[in-house]
Parts: sequence; C-alpha cells; structure tokens
Amino acid sequence: MNTSELGLPMAVPTQDLPARVRIHEVGARDGLQNEKNAVPTEVKAEFIRRLADAGLTTIEATSFVHPKWVPQLADAEQLYPQVADLPVALPVLVPNERGLERALALGARHVAVFASATESFAKANLNRTVDESLAMFEPVVRRAKDAGSVVRGYVSMCFGDPWEGPVPVHQVVRVCKALRDLGCDELSLGDTIGVATPGHVQTLLAELNEEGVPTSSLGVHFHDTYGQALSNTLAALQHGVTTVDASAGGLGGCPYAKSATGNLATEDLVWMLQGLGIDTGVDLGRLTATSVWMAGQLGRPSPSRTVNALGKTAQSHQE
Repeated sequence: MNTSELGLPMAVPTQDLPARVRIHEVGARDGLQNEKNAVPTEVKAEFIRRLADAGLTTIEATSFVHPKWVPQLADAEQLYPQVADLPVALPVLVPNERGLERALALGARHVAVFASATESFAKANLNRTVDESLAMFEPVVRRAKDAGSVVRGYVSMCFGDPWEGPVPVHQVVRVCKALRDLGCDELSLGDTIGVATPGHVQTLLAELNEEGVPTSSLGVHFHDTYGQALSNTLAALQHGVTTVDASAGGLGGCPYAKSATGNLATEDLVWMLQGLGIDTGVDLGRLTATSVWMAGQLGRPSPSRTVNALGKTAQSHQE
C-alpha cells in the first residue's frame, strides 16, 4: 500500500499560514538550462505536458536568450508552439527587447526579466552593472506591458554572492523597488547559491514591506545547497508569501554561479504543503512519476528526497 492510500502525509494545519500556494514550476527552464547534454525538444515538450497533467498551473517553459549564452535553450522557437495550447501559464525569460520580440511573436503573454542584487553577478550574468541592466529592462517591461503581458522580475543573489559574500538587505530592496517602478507585476527573490536562513528571509520580507513592496507581489526561489530550502520556504509562508518557485525532481542550478546546486524539489515542497493542509492543486503521484520519467531521460536519479521515497510507487504511473 502506498503512502497516499495510507493518508500520508497526515494533514495538520498550522495557524497563520496561507490556505493555498501557487507553485511556479521552473524545471523545464531553470532545471534544464544547466544540463551538459542536449535535451531533445520533444522531451522538453513532453516534460511540460506531464507537469501540466500533474496539476501545475504555472510552468516556466524556456528562455529567449542568445543560443551562445544558454545553448540548452536554443530551441525556444521550436519548443513553445508545441506546448502553447496547454491550459496553463507558460512564462518565458526575455533578456532584452529582441528576446521579447521573439516571445511575443509566438504568443507568449507571461514574460520575465532577470536582474541581480550584486554588481559581480550582474557583470557575470548580463555583462552590465546593476543600474545598466535595470536601464536595459525599462523598454522591455514597458513593451511587454503594452502588449498585455504579465511581467515577472527575478532578482538573483538576494541572500549571498559567491564573489561578494553577504548581500546587505537594503541593496536587495533597492533593486526590487526599481523593478516594481519599471512595472513588474511580481518579483521572485532568488537565493541563487542557497545560503539563506529563515531569519534572513523574514528580515528581507519585512524590509520590503516597510519600503512599500507588498507581500502579494513577492515569490521566493530557494536552492538547497545547505539543506535550508524547505525551512526558508516555511519562513516565507509564515510571512504571508503564497508563490513559491520549485523545480520538478530538484533539477537545476545556475550556469553563471558554479556554487549553485539544485533548486528546491517540487515534490519535497508539495509533501510539506500537503502536511500543513495547504492546497496546491498538484497530484503528487503524477508529479513524482513525471520526475522519475525525466530522470530516466537524463540518465541519472533525481536528487529529490520525496521522489526517491515514492519512486517505486511512481513507476506504476509513468507509462
């Protein structure tokens, strides 16, 4: 008998937590962009379809960056039309106006720009200073909004930087406010190298609120480098955050920050949220089966604890 048939995890609601959390699934984009071997477009499309079938309603599909920077996502034009008919939001990353044009031409209506809270990472990732990158995003966000798109702003290195070390909270707040002023509808606070701890998370969220950035506009994006991703997520939920980024099977890293390990695994997140009585709309069995299938495509096991624990059960779902 599997855990779901046994009624596990046991739902024990906790006061002062959201009733529902929207998972912003990043496995197909952030999860695959760092793969050493090329993942066929058809496999990516099937991955996205299976994620949608598991109940995820926001699935980041790809990135319209120049192929030489992220060669794994060079097939954006071929991939997006294969999944565009799915009844889910399919955000895409757009680094500049050219990327936005490519995305809009294919009908994308959820786009994201990616900024940095530190100068070192802005230089490594965008070859610009923080202020120069914000200036580059201004026409991108404006044109996207004029086209009726929802715009997300990623902020990397919110809690620590591999070159600069600790990142002052006020430095992160400045970039977040600038993106809001440009017109971003939502911000994703990235713990790119996985060094955040719960008190740091709550301090940053409180400071953002004090500076006029509402919790309703914030999502969190944690990496599990030091095993803190779930505890940091819980700290964010306690503050009222209801959007959490996660990657099916724990896939992903960052090609420009070598100390960044995998994202928070979506299955691990869903297990915790189910235990807290928080609704996600996700079928954990189908999701786990999807990650088992994808691990087979990549030729290695998933790092997700929940996928490994439920993997034998998932085998019966994956075909």
